Amino acid sequence: MTDAEVSRSHVWLGRTARAATGLVVLGLTVAVVAAGTRLPDGDDPAVPATRVPVKPSATTLVCPGPLILPDDTGRGDGAFDPTPVDPISTVTAVTSSPSGPGAVLPLDRSTTWATLAADGDAVQLPTVGVPSIVRADPTDVPARVAAVGSGLVTAGDLRGLAAASCQQSTGDAWLLGGATDLSSTAQLVLDNPGTTPAEVALEVWGPNGTVDLTGERYLVAPGAQRVIVLGGIAAEQRRLALHVVATGGRIGVHVQDSALDGFTPGGTELVVPGAMPSTRQVVPGISVVASTVDDPHAPALRLLAPGDAATTATVTLLGPDGVLELPGVDTVALAPGEVTDVPLGGLPAGAYTAVVDSDEPVIASSVMSRPGSLGELDDSPSVERAWAASTAPGRAGLVALPAGTQGTLVLAAVSSAKDVTAGGAATGRLRLLGPGGAVVAERTVSIPAGTTSAWTLDELAAGTGAVAPADPAAVAAPHAGVVGVDLLSDQGAGVTLAWVVVAEAPQADGTLFSVLDPVPVPDTAPDVAVREDPRLGTY
Repeated sequence: MTDAEVSRSHVWLGRTARAATGLVVLGLTVAVVAAGTRLPDGDDPAVPATRVPVKPSATTLVCPGPLILPDDTGRGDGAFDPTPVDPISTVTAVTSSPSGPGAVLPLDRSTTWATLAADGDAVQLPTVGVPSIVRADPTDVPARVAAVGSGLVTAGDLRGLAAASCQQSTGDAWLLGGATDLSSTAQLVLDNPGTTPAEVALEVWGPNGTVDLTGERYLVAPGAQRVIVLGGIAAEQRRLALHVVATGGRIGVHVQDSALDGFTPGGTELVVPGAMPSTRQVVPGISVVASTVDDPHAPALRLLAPGDAATTATVTLLGPDGVLELPGVDTVALAPGEVTDVPLGGLPAGAYTAVVDSDEPVIASSVMSRPGSLGELDDSPSVERAWAASTAPGRAGLVALPAGTQGTLVLAAVSSAKDVTAGGAATGRLRLLGPGGAVVAERTVSIPAGTTSAWTLDELAAGTGAVAPADPAAVAAPHAGVVGVDLLSDQGAGVTLAWVVVAEAPQADGTLFSVLDPVPVPDTAPDVAVREDPRLGTY
């Protein structure tokens, strides 16, 4: 072997030795790591979990801001004004004991508009120019707080009472309501109360199935609002359903829905998130005037099966005397992804609750209309509309009333069994809150399973009346200073309460109204389960 060959041989031997050494070190490292992280042997006893209490955090509610006004660009010389009167935008916030101090702030938290005292308070802001938030500190339990944002318009294209309870921000919301056909306008409003940007993805369904949005996503800056004109991305949809998913931050979300019949206002309302898709949906607060089967202003139940499978929905209507039979409504075939409206014409005047059962998850809501009186220059009377979202029965919570409105409490007792009328009664204890958060009255109500009952807040405050007024559209006396309703408990053997408050603003040409969902309040902050890790000897 030559000297060069000997030299190359020594180089290769050195490289091989270094590689072998590296493999040995790597193998030893893997073995050590594996030994330190191996799972406990099968003979090790199970390590029990420990529930660690966590102090409740402050509650922050996102309130809808002022109504988005129509664009009158291109309407000629300006002789026709779509908003002849300015909308009245208000926020009402209430807290009930036990609660810590709170505040009402603009969405960007740049200042404090009003403060809320501890252990119960109420404030009403008569003019609000931007979206707002309401924040309340807890005590040993989460704060009992509610708020409502409202826009009142008495004339013009947006005539109506558009009010909605302020909501806790979310990363996942389902909304069922509105339209984008030639007579309708729908605008998705996204509010980011946080300190980080939120990226929002949308899914939209219409009467013919999923609407192709080409995967577009929307960024909402912290402390800011973004408005998406749904007619621009999902045009000519007579019925709408939306799924909103936010990442990076949590948002408040609603749809401003308005309609016109030629030049006649057809109502303006805020569509808010309802319950998540489920095989049972409960829609309380279907407060209607008497209608005929073919009445164009009759209420309707809107349904969607958002999955890939068809299903049949069984609809049970609960009235003051129990289940109300309405031919053609009891079973509804739902094609996957197609938004369906079920007419409820023919209902007697009163308050009702719809219980929807199906084999596949569905979402549900209801729309109601109330024609007003005919004006001197009108060809047809103006119409007011309201949307009622599905809700989860059994939730304690609060409702705040918009300034200048009166309210009717609507409660339904729904059995958790397949037969919604099974079982006894559901019982709730109510506190009516007046100006300053004082308790005006406290009442206990008991509702038989499978029924819906309603009382005006005047009746509850005075302790009179046992049933709802015969005609919920009739103008009642001004309420007795009630600005909030607090449901303290909901008890029953498998029977729970579903409830809303219908807010009404009587006008010379008809009553304007909105359905307000309760803001849920948990009894305690959830505990966190922790388990000792035997690998490390720590939690």
